[in-house]
Amino acid sequence: MERKSENQPSKSISRRNFLTNTTLAGAGLALSPLLLAGCSGQPKNGNKQNNKAPDKKVGGMNTRKLGSLEVTEMGFGCMNLAWAYGPPMDEKDAIQLVRKAYESGVRFFDTAEVYGPFYSEKIVGEALAPFRKDVVIATKFGFNITPAGGTVGLTSRPENIRRVAEESLKRLRTDVIDLFYQHRVDPTIPIEDVAGTIADLVKEGKVKHFGLSEAGAATIRRAHAEYPVTAVQNEYSFWTRDSEIEVLPVCEELGIGFVPWSPLGMGYLTGKISPDHQFAKEDLRTNAKFPRFTREALTKNRPIVDILQRMAHKKGATPGQISLAWILARKPYMVPIPGTTKIDHLKENFGAIKVELTSEDMRELETEYSKAEVFGKRAPEDFIAQHDLGCNIGTSSLGTNGRSPLRQKK
Repeated sequence: MERKSENQPSKSISRRNFLTNTTLAGAGLALSPLLLAGCSGQPKNGNKQNNKAPDKKVGGMNTRKLGSLEVTEMGFGCMNLAWAYGPPMDEKDAIQLVRKAYESGVRFFDTAEVYGPFYSEKIVGEALAPFRKDVVIATKFGFNITPAGGTVGLTSRPENIRRVAEESLKRLRTDVIDLFYQHRVDPTIPIEDVAGTIADLVKEGKVKHFGLSEAGAATIRRAHAEYPVTAVQNEYSFWTRDSEIEVLPVCEELGIGFVPWSPLGMGYLTGKISPDHQFAKEDLRTNAKFPRFTREALTKNRPIVDILQRMAHKKGATPGQISLAWILARKPYMVPIPGTTKIDHLKENFGAIKVELTSEDMRELETEYSKAEVFGKRAPEDFIAQHDLGCNIGTSSLGTNGRSPLRQKK
């Protein structure tokens, strides 16, 4: 599991010690045998990981299933087109980049109303209009966006979900949203009401599939009982293992797909960010004070990149490609969605599908990871406060209803 300090930032917790000493274990939470097998790199069949469907290719990529939704084995995250690590891309360049992702074989594109806000959806809609029938488009609702374009908390009121759906359909230039995620769990609205609203939109032909983002097991179970959850999109990467505690086991149990966001560790796992890296003035990683992007953390976390670099040297690949190949080899229901603003980075990312990691390679990576330490939490406290119970190491939704309130009995 991820190692990080809660109260003593100069220290980290080893993965082995965490598994044996975690308070979650004391609460009676156990990792499933299936997940433990996946964590140790043991394939279900043979020496190669059973992570691809070689008899089915779309656009040059193998396909995978997120629940009942078939997508290419890698998607393209479109957040960076609008914000996060720098200023918004020029519209023409952004459209070209999205189309270049399509030409590279990607048929799964991920965006959200709040990216910009609205700008990313607009770009995705225009860029993919000529290929709309060939692609799967995912977008998200759930942030309270002001008329001035700022965000003030969360809202998943049914009327807001409907409003966002109508506006997203227009920006995306489509008549149906393939996958509609709740971006963050709303602590004021029962998740059953959210799922029920999506069910109505599906009946109306405006949405095809329902997803959750940064949700824990209790919320996932409640939502799935009301209407099938197709995919859960939580942060997950070689150095961010929070979802292994309770989210991945429940996804596997219920047949729900898993879409790791930030599969390259916000760029750090590519090995291209040094302690002297010059971040853009608009860069979220430093502006919002992400703990792993202080100069100290960038220095202390270098051994994690070194693990990836050693494997990359063996495979004739890059650390970033090993990071993505590691996810692809992890479980067949995982579909990473790396994003970028640069065509050369896009080509490098999608080159990861050619990197084969054997069970021996996976064991080597996990063994080395278990000896290393990750310095710093994965996000600032105000970001973590918007995450559901059980989706961060150190929290559990066991015995709770998650952050979403229960329906009031009439």
